[in-house]
Amino acid sequence: MFKIGSIFIPVTNIEKAADWYEKYLGAQKINSWDNGAGFYLAAGSTQLALIKAESEQPVAFITEGRQKNAYYNFVVDDIEAAHHHFQSHNVETTEINNFGGMKCFDFFDLDGNPFSVVNEAEDSPFHSDNVRKMQRNGK
Repeated sequence: MFKIGSIFIPVTNIEKAADWYEKYLGAQKINSWDNGAGFYLAAGSTQLALIKAESEQPVAFITEGRQKNAYYNFVVDDIEAAHHHFQSHNVETTEINNFGGMKCFDFFDLDGNPFSVVNEAEDSPFHSDNVRKMQRNGK
């Protein structure tokens, strides 16, 4: 019944941010308006919207142990290639971490917004193929 439609990302400069998201994420612009721009990615149906903010806004929350956690992540098939892509373009990243088969790292946009990139193990219940099976089965 419900699905995620758009993710809204606060940015301080729409034009620079739009160029950055197009260059490093391959985002394709759908349309723009006075204080924002909407994009789609090559895979998936969730859209990204860059929204002009007066100042940097938090797009992460603090967990136990004072760790920052991004509100959402990007899923990739080849996490090493994604990590290399960002590093070869001098985009700030963390190291790749492995949590029992799930690999992840964070990267940061021009405003310092953190985003996670994950690659789930195929036997994980969170792997997209397994989630699709649960969706088909109504579970």
